[in-house]
Amino acid sequence: MDADAGADGGKGPEQERPTGVGHGGEETVGGAPDADAGAGTGVGTDADTGADGGAEPEAPATGEDEDTEAAEDLPPAEPWRRLSPRMLVAAPVTYMKNFIVPLALIAFGATQNPWVLGSLFAALVGMVATGVYTWLTFRYQVGADRLEIRKGWIGRSRRTIPLERIRGVHVTTSLVHRVLGLAVVKVEAAAGGGGDEEGKLDAVSAAEAGRLRDDLLHRRAVLRGARPAGEAGENGAEEGRAGAGDTAEAPEALDTGAAEGAPERVYFTMPTRWYSYGMLSVGYLLTPFVALAAVFGLLSQGLGDVLERMGALEASERALVLYKWAFAEGGVLVLVGVAGAALLFLILLMPLFAVVAYTVGHWRFRLVGGAESLVTERGLFTRQSVTLERRRIRGYELADSPLERTRSVVRLRAIMTGLGDASTRAVLLPAGPRAQVGRIVEETLDGYQGGLERHPRAALRRRFVRALALPLLGAVAAAVAGWYWAAAPLLLLALLGVPLAIDRYRSLGHGRDERRISVRSGSLARKQAVVQREAVVGWLWRQSLFQRRAGLAHLTATVGAGAGGYTAVDADFAESVSFAAGVTPAMVRPFLEQPEEGPESSEEE
Repeated sequence: MDADAGADGGKGPEQERPTGVGHGGEETVGGAPDADAGAGTGVGTDADTGADGGAEPEAPATGEDEDTEAAEDLPPAEPWRRLSPRMLVAAPVTYMKNFIVPLALIAFGATQNPWVLGSLFAALVGMVATGVYTWLTFRYQVGADRLEIRKGWIGRSRRTIPLERIRGVHVTTSLVHRVLGLAVVKVEAAAGGGGDEEGKLDAVSAAEAGRLRDDLLHRRAVLRGARPAGEAGENGAEEGRAGAGDTAEAPEALDTGAAEGAPERVYFTMPTRWYSYGMLSVGYLLTPFVALAAVFGLLSQGLGDVLERMGALEASERALVLYKWAFAEGGVLVLVGVAGAALLFLILLMPLFAVVAYTVGHWRFRLVGGAESLVTERGLFTRQSVTLERRRIRGYELADSPLERTRSVVRLRAIMTGLGDASTRAVLLPAGPRAQVGRIVEETLDGYQGGLERHPRAALRRRFVRALALPLLGAVAAAVAGWYWAAAPLLLLALLGVPLAIDRYRSLGHGRDERRISVRSGSLARKQAVVQREAVVGWLWRQSLFQRRAGLAHLTATVGAGAGGYTAVDADFAESVSFAAGVTPAMVRPFLEQPEEGPESSEEE
């Protein structure tokens, strides 16, 4: 039976019965992961109700007269503006990448099919026409308290974004945009991440992008009462730093401040040696194989036509000749040798490709910020600038892999409310030494000071059972059937599961300090989440039949941010109840059969 309670500990209709994990194996205390705004504590600091379900506080108690006065002190509404005329060049060039294959075939004379040529010509004309139509119909205006975007003649669209609900102004410049001195400005507001709640200006001049960012964030701060209206020139650039430069002739100015003398603190500038950590990422190590697949795909589309135009055999005849050569003339050994050499060559290239790909994505990574926001900048060909509001940051997450742990390297990501595409936007630091990342966490987010509680030995037994049971059973069954060729790899897989099970157990842990809680789990992708206590809106206990017999449970702290919940895997059930009661006593204690009044609980109260 599920039981629910709000953060204030008030009793619901079923609270006559004490809490505990029932036979259903699941117990909920407090709000669910996607609980409504009023369900829990800690998310009431948001200025609007977003996807995180955070409660929306009242505006600062300035009074109606003061709000009106602040609005009057803002600069007047600006005139309606168009996108930059240079977007008429940028848009077709950007879309051209979708036609690389047919263009390559035409360039090498691989095809002269009139349907292909006609379709390509029609697509190019359509792209140019679409760009002209967009430029003629698209308008935007920065008003005193809102941003308005209008587009279309036949199907008209008008979007109004209140400036006080803006969550961030992100500036992106691709290689094409940088060459033309342009930038893309994306205004994230309201629910964040949803296209219907965001405004996108693609593309404006680099100078206009920087001015827009500064102006929008300054007006937002004034409307929220966080900053006097007269401080636009100095403090307005603090969280609206640059992203796009000061002049259209200098697209590289994305990396500089939004305005000269803008007060900001540079927390981190990526040193050269950090680029070598790309070879510790499995995703980047697989880059050569991805590139090879793309090349094979391109060649396979045009090679056949080229051979036929050169007077080569038909496809069926080529296949027959290849078959006879391979199996009748000993060509199999040649093919195996070529494939082995190619595979070895790719394996040797994996570290190099990984570092190159990693460098392209994180080139000149910077973390800067002020009192209200943090800003990250990165990218070689596509330069991205992302603003993260401090008041929406509920914690952070440290992640690593087995390869990264060999060098004590971790990655840092913010746990935020209402952030779309959090996997990329919430990145605060790329892979780097744990000690240095920890220092930056202390400077920017006030790091976690508590330790991690080791989980019971029963959790280790569960890790062994999960890692070894299936491979061993499969190996035994294969041996009994006489399939020794299948039993050997299964037995090897079981042996490899032993260190994996031990590492997974050692990674388990949870703890707390005066302001935060922390949970850690995983091995191949280990993550340690650190979350503010007031961000916890509920607790969820889950037990399987085997967990109940071992006295274990999965304890999930539900949070209106990030992944929505962070789980202490296979924790001791009794200890996990005490842990939750110590973090949010008002939420948990009404459900306890016998409330504990020990020294620790008295201290928490």
